Amino acid sequence: MFKKILIANRGEIACRVIKTAKRMGIQTVAVYSDADKGGMHVDMADEAVHIGGAAAADSYLRADRIIQACKDTGAEAVHPGFGFLSERAEFAEQLKAANIVFIGPNPHAIEAMGDKIESKKFAAKAEVNTVPGYMGIIKDSAEAVKISDEIGYPVMLKASAGGGGKGMRIAWNAKEASEGFAAASDEAKKSFGDDRVFIEKFITNPRHIEIQILGDNHGNVIHLNERECSIQRRNQKVLEEAPSPFLDAETRAKMGAQAIALAQAVDYDSAGTVEFIVDGEKNFYFLEMNTRLQVEHPVTEMITGVDLVEQMIRVAYGQKLTLSQDDIGINGWAMEARIYAEDPYRKFLPSIGRLVRCQPPKEETIGTVTIRNDTGIREGDEVSMFYDPMISKLIAHAPTRLEATDGLLDALDRFHLQGVGNNIPFLAAVCEEENYRTGNISTNYIAEHYPEGFGGSPLREEQAEMMMAAAVYAQDLLDRRARRVTGQILHKERQQTEWAVMINREPHSTLASYTDEGFEVRVQDQDKTLVLTDIRWRPGQALFHAQLNGHGFVITLKPELEGFTLRNRGTTARVTAMKPREAELYSKLPEKQGLDTAKFVICPMPGLVLDVDVTKGQEVKEGETIAIVEAMKMQNIIRAEHDGTVKAVNVKPGDAVAADDVLVEFA
Repeated sequence: MFKKILIANRGEIACRVIKTAKRMGIQTVAVYSDADKGGMHVDMADEAVHIGGAAAADSYLRADRIIQACKDTGAEAVHPGFGFLSERAEFAEQLKAANIVFIGPNPHAIEAMGDKIESKKFAAKAEVNTVPGYMGIIKDSAEAVKISDEIGYPVMLKASAGGGGKGMRIAWNAKEASEGFAAASDEAKKSFGDDRVFIEKFITNPRHIEIQILGDNHGNVIHLNERECSIQRRNQKVLEEAPSPFLDAETRAKMGAQAIALAQAVDYDSAGTVEFIVDGEKNFYFLEMNTRLQVEHPVTEMITGVDLVEQMIRVAYGQKLTLSQDDIGINGWAMEARIYAEDPYRKFLPSIGRLVRCQPPKEETIGTVTIRNDTGIREGDEVSMFYDPMISKLIAHAPTRLEATDGLLDALDRFHLQGVGNNIPFLAAVCEEENYRTGNISTNYIAEHYPEGFGGSPLREEQAEMMMAAAVYAQDLLDRRARRVTGQILHKERQQTEWAVMINREPHSTLASYTDEGFEVRVQDQDKTLVLTDIRWRPGQALFHAQLNGHGFVITLKPELEGFTLRNRGTTARVTAMKPREAELYSKLPEKQGLDTAKFVICPMPGLVLDVDVTKGQEVKEGETIAIVEAMKMQNIIRAEHDGTVKAVNVKPGDAVAADDVLVEFA
């Protein structure tokens, strides 16, 4: 077996590979850019080598520096993770020439299947069902529009060397096809060094279901069942699960057999994924093959018990697969949530900055639910604008789909992040939604359920009761502490205290006291009693754990100048507990008026200005492009929200901008 391997990647996938290598007794070498100095993967590895600047093109895409790092450290093999150089046949060839083993498929398989245009041609020759489209090289936007018109809208424009949602656009008309081609090709060139884009028919309401395969260089190939990856936003997977709630055994077998046949045709010899789109009648069409480890591989590992990274290393060393198809079963259900540094309340715009707090749930088994957390970032680390904004992959495994979903929900409740925006509230809201819970999903799920973006879930009665009881307890405790500090005489612990509670300015009259049962809050206007027990919270803590009338819950509690902001799953509320006289006076105060921003075009996210499309004095119509801002390797078009005349342009291409910076002012 290898004595030392180098991981040519960063973040959570580098950490993931290091964990398996260490368990196998293999020494590890990490590489890092200027932005990743002191990163988690650097600390976990036995050795670390600096390979360049923060931009991927200056570091993680520099094959020459990675090969030199191998030579300098004596690393015998390279695991590429995913993204960056993982699907570059040229990189695999360069390693081979340097007598270094590539822990991945052979270059021929990468060339045949890794290129999305060539893979579709190859699949068609192998009589695999493919989506109608144009697989040739497209010269410019005009040709893209012509081809799209011929195929018929909607169409998908997709980078040939793409992955992870980068370089992908859906076009519903000629204008979107023209703009989408330019954006997709530019994005692809910056992310993958390859600006080729192809076009295919976009099938509406499809499911995205993929088959995990595993082969060796002795001619053996097996599949490890499927993953359902239909919950996507901007073609980026958000929630994944294994198995799929849609497939039956017969369809699973057919898809698995087709994936194996395709892999055998190119002598595939590593872990890989054959992706399909599946319509409502269970007809499936080859989409693409990813010749690498997938981001969502943990859900497959959880239901099969197979460590895919270990298998990749053993195959690369020349060992035969010790697993046969009959060894692969389906044990329970696994759900994965991708936790991103993005603000779901602002149309999921990227968020960068330091993780002031990062307190994930423990990796443990509680009852029948097992929680796993794959991450490459810790409290105090920086979320950089140069790389993908993923913070963590949170996975729950349980005997059934609903148990796994509820286990994931509970783990999301206990995951506390502070310092950057994050999508945990959105993930929790989806996991609670009825269509998701019953498996009635498609790749259009997010667009259909949140057409105007995510504004939070409505406050349910049981959540209002949790928040009311938690706020009263917290305020009562703070009040008692304050009286101790000022030397006031405290009433007996069991004496009732009257509190006027406002939830989003809706008043409630309550009486609170400690009883033999616990902390009791009597809501007088609703004639109900709320009893808190097993309370685990002290001032300064962000998570409020307790039992309410015998049912456990976790709430995020943030003190404000007046009261608290509380969040439970996808629901946020402002709750204030006051003495009755204070509440009476408070109710007479006028509500604050928001700032009128109608005359400003405000940057919704931090990033880099790539282009500015307007000049001072120009007449602008609603919907016209104002500027293009790049953040987290994605290009974001900033459009005018109404007609107007440009009074001032405050930025130019190349400027770094922060969230809420004013890009353009209207007269």
